[in-house]
Amino acid sequence: MRLVAFDFDGTLSDSEMTVLLGRQMDVADEMADITERAMNDELSYADSLRKRAALLDGLDDEAASEAYGQVTLRPGAADLIERLRDAGHHVAILTGGFERGVERALEKDGVEVDSIVANRLPVEGGRLTGEVEGPLIEGTKDDALESLADELDVDLARTVAVGDGANDLPMLEVAGLSVGFLPKPAVRPSCDAVVASMYRLGKLFEGHSMLKNSDQ
Repeated sequence: MRLVAFDFDGTLSDSEMTVLLGRQMDVADEMADITERAMNDELSYADSLRKRAALLDGLDDEAASEAYGQVTLRPGAADLIERLRDAGHHVAILTGGFERGVERALEKDGVEVDSIVANRLPVEGGRLTGEVEGPLIEGTKDDALESLADELDVDLARTVAVGDGANDLPMLEVAGLSVGFLPKPAVRPSCDAVVASMYRLGKLFEGHSMLKNSDQ
């Protein structure tokens, strides 16, 4: 068994949750600018996340739920997750994004993962508070990956990390196999391999004997 940890926004999904939420408050452009700066390592992820959450202060939770419902998985992502789990691997999602969006996207495609480590946007009186809480604000993805590996008794050499942005760098740097999925320029040097589709990612996993060849 291997532990395969995926980032979500920009990796398993090409949806950007905070931008979808921002559209509900007419602040999507500001959201996208903050996100891009963070993914290029120009702004700390914790600062960027708090800035984006603050822009959502007062958003009606029903509008937030509508935004979460627009989050989708990339083509082929659900099939790849199923193949990995069928092969006996533990599939995790480690994201600074939000649980509700991840769960809605997985439900939409009828697929499950083994672990989700994500953040949350608190709600009070039916509206978002503008705060954010969760393990991946100040906490980093290397700690989350190492903790999961320890729980599962999986050596770090048998872990796989797949991500695209600067906040993925910690887990990419400690994983046994680090894969950049359309990675940002600052991330590419830390990747053992780079792919641009779920199909190519599946082929990479086949090449590492993690999956059976789908063409046979």
